[in-house]
Amino acid sequence: MKTFKVLLVLFLLSVSFSANAQRGVRIGYIDTEYILENVPEYTEATTQLEAKVQRWKSEIEGKLNTIKQKREALNNEKALLTKELIEEREEDILFEEKEILDYQQKRFGPNGDLMIQKRQLMQPVQDQIFQAVQDIAAAKKYDFVFDKSADVVMLYSAERFDISDLVIRTITRASNRKQAKTNKERKEAKDEEVVEDINDSQEARQKALDAKRAEREAAAEQRRQEILEEREAKKKAAQERRQKILEERAKAREEKLKEREDSSTNTDEQRTSFDADQENEKKSREEILEERRQKKLADREARKKELEARKQQILEDRKKAKEEKESKDDEEN
Repeated sequence: MKTFKVLLVLFLLSVSFSANAQRGVRIGYIDTEYILENVPEYTEATTQLEAKVQRWKSEIEGKLNTIKQKREALNNEKALLTKELIEEREEDILFEEKEILDYQQKRFGPNGDLMIQKRQLMQPVQDQIFQAVQDIAAAKKYDFVFDKSADVVMLYSAERFDISDLVIRTITRASNRKQAKTNKERKEAKDEEVVEDINDSQEARQKALDAKRAEREAAAEQRRQEILEEREAKKKAAQERRQKILEERAKAREEKLKEREDSSTNTDEQRTSFDADQENEKKSREEILEERRQKKLADREARKKELEARKQQILEDRKKAKEEKESKDDEEN
C-alpha cells in the first residue's frame, strides 16, 4: 500500500512537472503531529482524555488486586473448606475476572470508549487542518502539499517548504474570528490577516539573512579547522624532528662508548676529549631547545594576530549586515 502511494506521488509529480515546466511547481508539506501539539483545543481535550484513561486504568488495577487477594485467601483456606465451597468461590472469582476483561474491552478495545473518543477528538481538528491547507494552497499557489506524518516517506524535507506554522496561524485566526463577539474583536481578527502578509515578506528576508549568516559561520568554522590541522601538523613535525635528534644523539653516544671499550689505552687526553664532547653536546641541546622555544613563541604570536584579525573582520561583517538590515527595515517602515 505504501509503495503504491509513493508511486502515485511520483507519477503526479512527473505529470505536474511536465504541465508546469514554464511556471515551476510549488511544493509544501505539513507536520500534523506538530500542528496538533500547538492547537490549544486539541491539547486541552487530549489532557482530559488522558485523565479519563488513567482513571479507567486505576479502576481495572483495583479490581485485579481485589481478585488477587480473593484467590490468595481461597488458597490459604482450601484445607478448611469443602469441595462445594471451593468450587463456588472459584466460580465467583472467574465470573469477576470475566467482568474485568469485558470492562477492559469496553474501555480499551478496538471499538472501545478510548478509540471512539479519540476519533471524536481528532475529526474536528483534522477538518480544520484540511480547510487551512486548502486555503493556504489556493492563496500561495501550491501544487502539492504533503503530510510529513503520513505514510508517504519523506527521505529529506527542507524547512523552507514547511508550512505547518502557517497552518497553525490560519487555524488560530479562524478560531478567533468565530469567537469574536464585538466589532473591535472582529477588526482585530481581520488585522491579523494583514499582518500575516507583512510577516511573510519579513520572514523571507530574515531567512535570507540567516542563510548568509550561516554561510559566514561555516566559512569561519572551516578556517578554524584548517588552522587547527596546520597547528597539529607543525606539532607532529616538531615531535618527529625531536625524536630524530634524540635517536642520532643516542647512536653517537653508543658509538663513543663502544670506541672507549675497544680502546686498550684509555689516556687522560681521551677522557678530557670525551668530557668536552659531552659538554658540547649539552650546550648544543640547550641551544636547540632555546631555538625551538623561540620559534614556538613566534608561531603562537603570529597565530594570535591572525585570529584577532579574523575575529575583527567577522565583527565588522556582522555589524555591516546589521546596519544593512536596519536600513532596509527603516526604508520599508
